[in-house]
Amino acid sequence: MALIATRLTPSPTGRVWTLAGGWVLLEWLRFLGPLAFPWPTLGYTLLPTPAIQIADLGGVLLGSVLVAFTAAALGQAWLERQQGRASWRPVVLAALAWGGALGYGLTRLPGEGPEQPMRVLRMAFAAFDRASGTLTADEQFRVQRQASLNRPPGSVVVWSETALTFAGPPAPVTAFPGPGISGAGVYANVSPAYNAVISLDASGRVMSRNDKAKLVPFGEEFPFQTVLGPIYRLILTPLGFAIPDTVPNRDLGPLSLGGVAYGTYVCYDSVFPWVARTLANRGAQVLVNPSNDGWYKGWGVQQHFQMGRVRAIETRRWLVRSVNLGVAGAVNDLGQPVQTVSTGQEVQVLDVRPRLLSGTTVFMQVGDLPALGLALLMVLYGWRRRVAWL
Repeated sequence: MALIATRLTPSPTGRVWTLAGGWVLLEWLRFLGPLAFPWPTLGYTLLPTPAIQIADLGGVLLGSVLVAFTAAALGQAWLERQQGRASWRPVVLAALAWGGALGYGLTRLPGEGPEQPMRVLRMAFAAFDRASGTLTADEQFRVQRQASLNRPPGSVVVWSETALTFAGPPAPVTAFPGPGISGAGVYANVSPAYNAVISLDASGRVMSRNDKAKLVPFGEEFPFQTVLGPIYRLILTPLGFAIPDTVPNRDLGPLSLGGVAYGTYVCYDSVFPWVARTLANRGAQVLVNPSNDGWYKGWGVQQHFQMGRVRAIETRRWLVRSVNLGVAGAVNDLGQPVQTVSTGQEVQVLDVRPRLLSGTTVFMQVGDLPALGLALLMVLYGWRRRVAWL
């Protein structure tokens, strides 16, 4: 991207703008394809400020535009100052953009809607214990079931990613303390494999299912198998592993339980805005994210949670999160944590009351188009300065 930007624009100030716009375009590309990894997106840096609320206009990438535009404006001002002919117009425009973003954020109010009582569990099981057989599924189920009993009337329980495991398609779980929502899946040696969220009624009957939409590369799927399949098998077969046949969900939709539409998605899905956007557009009234953050260490746990907060802003829906070894709880439609827990032994319980909301945001309607349009304008502005040194 840097090579293209510098070839397009010989002048230093032009390069500043093509690099800024190109950076945002590169971030957009990181959301796409089998190797997608959009973790380090600039827009998330706005979370400590009210300006993050512009995410409902153009997603997290619109925040990236604001950051990149500011950097380019300051860069141009510095370069021109070195030449003794400083122009502060771009800096003034950046200041106005920040004023507009902050003003927009400060005037946003939380949505009004009926409350849905929910009991959210945070587990503290070592991520590899169950996969290795050290922790049995029965032991985990017993702990989770006990923590789910005696909850407020009308409350729906939420369990974390793969809290329920099956040897085939999800089946009734008569001992499940329903009604509730749980992660469900298989670890190995079952075909076809899946990682899903299911809803269960009070009798433990499976009502609906939503499979994971974005599979983790080299974990749940192995890209480019047509070419790299022999290499994968050469590495995995001696270790006793097979290439998983998990298929990403191409037909996302809310889960229905008790007349409420829950927009459920699994773990890594939360860093892809299109997943929550699709669910909200199809009628989800609240977002539910079962996850397992036991794979992360240090800041990864908090970063995963912070990115999920922006999904609530983009869709103006509450987010409820049940995790293993992560941050569990509820986030309101302004992306503000309402009740959370991130530490504790074995099992922690939160009784939350998210609001059920509807309505449509600009981002839900047009997605990343505003951010991409502005990024292209920065590239075009830089390209037009190609003939002048400054």
